[in-house]
Amino acid sequence: MTLYIRDQSVDDLAIKVAKLGKAPNKTEAVRRALLNEISRLEQAEPLEQRVKKIQDEFKQLAGPTRTPFDMKAFRDSLYEDD
Repeated sequence: MTLYIRDQSVDDLAIKVAKLGKAPNKTEAVRRALLNEISRLEQAEPLEQRVKKIQDEFKQLAGPTRTPFDMKAFRDSLYEDD
């Protein structure tokens, strides 16, 4: 069975992948690309977990908070006339 791609830009990409990957034809190039994408998606770490790691690293770097920051008092101090 041959592979027919209607979109010319997608066809060009398939040809480029076939050449770079030394695939014998476009069908094989597309098959390899799809298998690679499936593998990549299955191994991808969910965004929620990636964000949690970053938050945890930031908490480690920032250290413990001794006193809570009072944003209202800080904002008010910017507008006080002395």
